[in-house]
Amino acid sequence: MDELINPGVVARLRDSLVSVAPQLELPSLEDVARNLEAKRLRDRVDLVRDALLRDIPGGFPTAERVVTDVLAEPRFAGWMIWPVTEFVSTRARESGSEADFDAGMDLLAQLTIGLSSEFAIRDLLIERPQRALDIMRTWTAHDNEHVRRLATEGSRSYLPWARRVPWLIEHPDATRSIIDATYRDPEEYVRRSTANHLNDLSRSNPALVTEIARTWRDNSDANTPWVLRHGLRTLVKKADLDALALLGYTGDGLHVARPTLSSVSVPAGGTIEFSSVVTNNGETDATVAIDYSIGFVRANGMLSHKTFKLASRQLAPGEAAVVGKRHSFRPITTRTYYPGRHVVTVQANGILSPAAEFDLEG
Repeated sequence: MDELINPGVVARLRDSLVSVAPQLELPSLEDVARNLEAKRLRDRVDLVRDALLRDIPGGFPTAERVVTDVLAEPRFAGWMIWPVTEFVSTRARESGSEADFDAGMDLLAQLTIGLSSEFAIRDLLIERPQRALDIMRTWTAHDNEHVRRLATEGSRSYLPWARRVPWLIEHPDATRSIIDATYRDPEEYVRRSTANHLNDLSRSNPALVTEIARTWRDNSDANTPWVLRHGLRTLVKKADLDALALLGYTGDGLHVARPTLSSVSVPAGGTIEFSSVVTNNGETDATVAIDYSIGFVRANGMLSHKTFKLASRQLAPGEAAVVGKRHSFRPITTRTYYPGRHVVTVQANGILSPAAEFDLEG
């Protein structure tokens, strides 16, 4: 992943810039290409951005002119665009001019067609959140799906790997008009971003999310049910009654048995198999969302629970269903596994089973 910005990419970026602005010497950019080894991707992006800031003086008007020209250069493509978006964002903020701020937003929209500007736009949102959102709302009607997605993705409250924008978290309804305009977008790429945006909002304002979801359900198209399922997934895992009802999950007499485990000890890198019985003890049919949760041991010895989707079932009164899963502890980059006592639970419409314990070996 870190190698996405490598000396070859930086050299091609330099060649692209010189081809449209021969007066640029770009010594810092040349130097930074030799100093990327052992650096993480985010650090590499920052190094290239800072080199551009040193090599291309003259404030935002110069930056706008050079970047606008290089957009037409065929070699200007791929991951080299990321540090350029950060360069544009920095120059637009430094200017202090509303006109330059707006022009910087427009330039990010042009750049996002080649590679998403979702990270660079966060600094402009921090600087002038209301002005930035006013502009982003206009992008929801743009003819390019990448620009429409920038409106939804760039304004997410908890965009992964991006800078937090406290104002967005404090004003969860500020982006509603953006996602209202995109939940029926013709492109799945945009609809997925909209659903993730809705899911982000559920972390701070579940009531707002279910209100939005109810409106979308009542004004839906063929793709809206998927958008709602994806956007309400965290609330479903938390057994939010409004979210469950919106998705058609019912049943008030459910019982979930303690999971039966294949083993009480799992070798490092191995798997645990479990099964559980979900019973509808109610008097009416139940539509059931079934999830399971693993309590992972953290470095400090405490448990951190993560919930995973398992199944959906239709259960008649008195009917029971056996559900099961094999969960792998194969090493992955997004999680470090620590030895110790873990737990697994199963839930149906938020009704939890008793926990079953097992040990992960070192």
